[in-house]
Formats: sequence, C-alpha cells, structure tokens
Amino acid sequence: MPTLPGQDAFGAIQQIVQILQADPATDWSKVNLAALREHLVDMNEVTLRAVAIESPIDGGVAIAVTGSGRTLEGIRRMIPAHGQELNRLNGWRATTEALPDGVRLTVTSLNPVQVARLRASNSTDACQAGHRSTGTYSALRRSAGRGQHSLCSRPW
Repeated sequence: MPTLPGQDAFGAIQQIVQILQADPATDWSKVNLAALREHLVDMNEVTLRAVAIESPIDGGVAIAVTGSGRTLEGIRRMIPAHGQELNRLNGWRATTEALPDGVRLTVTSLNPVQVARLRASNSTDACQAGHRSTGTYSALRRSAGRGQHSLCSRPW
C-alpha cells in the first residue's frame, strides 16, 4: 500500500489537517486551508520556476530571485518573509530589495564559518533554512489570531 500521496501539495495539506485534528486546541474558525494551498503553490512556483542568480559579497551572498506572472507573485510574497525568518538563524542578517521582476535577498554574517555556508549553499537552501515546515504549519492554529502566517504575507 502506498504511504505517500500522489501529489505533494495535497499530501502536505492532508498532513496539516491530521496535525490540526489531533490538537484539541485547534480553533477551526481561524484555519484557512485555501490560504495554505496558495502558500504551497507559491512555494512550488518559487522553487521550480524562479531564476536565482547568486553573487558573493563581503560577508555573505546576494541572490536576485526573478520570474514573471504567477512566479513573480510568489517571489514577492515569499522571499521578503523568508528574509525575516533568516534573521533568526545562525547570526545571519538578511535584507530584501524589490526588483522590477523579483526580489534581491542579501544574507550576511560576521562569522566566517557561516559566510562559507551561505556561499556554499544555493538559494533554495537559504530559503529552506528559513522555512521549518513542521513548526511552520502547526503554527497555523497559534498564529491565526495574529491574522497571518509567519512565513506568508497572506492571511491564514
């Protein structure tokens, strides 16, 4: 019997629903699975369709993440939010700058080991570092009162 769903976004939503169902503290009036689906679409667009050009800079890396159409929309929602999350990790300092066709993510550190890690990682690794799925999605029930998910600029 297969253990994984046939489509990853469907599987992620299914898993989140199971986590929320198992938690008696879940306030279903504040859960917005349609917004979660849109966030997963954004993740897919940015991961698979965005173009990321990385450039080493003093103390880190600058990554121009660009795209068009639906991909550009996802870039503009996700990259700034992930930058905020990256500021909580490894002593990193992340900033974002709007580009006509995307967002530039700049991540730096004063720690030479972290600088080497930033330069060795690709842009997807940097964004994944700021996206902790289990904690992120179970935050649905906790952050719903704040009006938005911590990694997504759209309300959940």
